[in-house]
Amino acid sequence: MLQTIEVEIDANGQVHPLELRDRLPMGRALLTLLNEPMETTLLAEAALSEDWLKPEEDEAWSDLQPDKL
Repeated sequence: MLQTIEVEIDANGQVHPLELRDRLPMGRALLTLLNEPMETTLLAEAALSEDWLKPEEDEAWSDLQPDKL
């Protein structure tokens, strides 16, 4: 099962999980680096949602709606 956890990477390159239950399980993982701060993304969401919530957008993407697949 795939699982996503939020981590911080310190100046030495050490990975620190933000919600550590016990410790990370042994194994392999993929790490996605976010190039911009999360706050920027959250602030942009409000501005973009004005366009996302237009009826024209729903129509443009209607063929990808679950009931159409």
